[in-house]
Amino acid sequence: MATKKFKCELCGYIHEGDKAPASCPKCGAGADAFTEIVEAGAEAPAKKKGIDTSSNTYTILYASAMVILVAFLLAFTSIVLKPTQDANVENDTKGQILTSLNMDIKANGFNVAKQFESVQDMLWKDGQLVPYEGKFLSSYAGAIKEGELHVFVTEVEGETKYILPVSGRGLWGSLWGYVSLNADKKTIFGTYFYHSSETAGLGARLGERWFQEQFNGKPLFAGESTDAVAIKVVKAGSASAETEVNGITGATLTGNGIDAMVREGLTNYLDFINQ
Repeated sequence: MATKKFKCELCGYIHEGDKAPASCPKCGAGADAFTEIVEAGAEAPAKKKGIDTSSNTYTILYASAMVILVAFLLAFTSIVLKPTQDANVENDTKGQILTSLNMDIKANGFNVAKQFESVQDMLWKDGQLVPYEGKFLSSYAGAIKEGELHVFVTEVEGETKYILPVSGRGLWGSLWGYVSLNADKKTIFGTYFYHSSETAGLGARLGERWFQEQFNGKPLFAGESTDAVAIKVVKAGSASAETEVNGITGATLTGNGIDAMVREGLTNYLDFINQ
């Protein structure tokens, strides 16, 4: 038999039972809105000490504290790891540049940072190459758009090589790469291309060495004229001219993107190439 009565302080509803209900059937208030009714002469119930872990207030405060704590830990981890992440991105970019020189950076014992020490980061500015003194970039799309033309200079087996960054757009997202030229600046020594979101097994194959190595030894220009870059990516299996490279089967639009990226990208450097 019920021995206690509880009153909802919000709507006045009276509940009889051993304890307050989980919620008021009249106004929907939680259990913490109920107060036990003490009959005249009866001893008032002792107030519960400590935090009421079943209250809505406790739940909200606990959840808020956990969100703040997790956010702090994520921010702290990001700050601590950022120097390492930046170093890894920089090392990866340097590896891409070295790959355009036909170096196998995945070979056992190959040290990208050590090998890159012989590469000079230069700018083509006002008709001459000048040392680049800014922070090493991991992407050159923005720099190219702003007219900042980087030229990486190094030697391979005693011959000068020039590496030119290029960027463009494929079927689904951005493309980027590096084209290395021989000392004559008229023939391609090597290339490296990659993408952000091309289709696996199709356009994404632009990152495979078999495709990139087709550019090796190709002339930039057709005939004696050096007014326009003539290197071109054509439909897979149809390359016939000396300046043509076979595209990727089933990835015509990606091939068009690579074609535009290389020709337009190298056109930006025509003054340097024809110097």
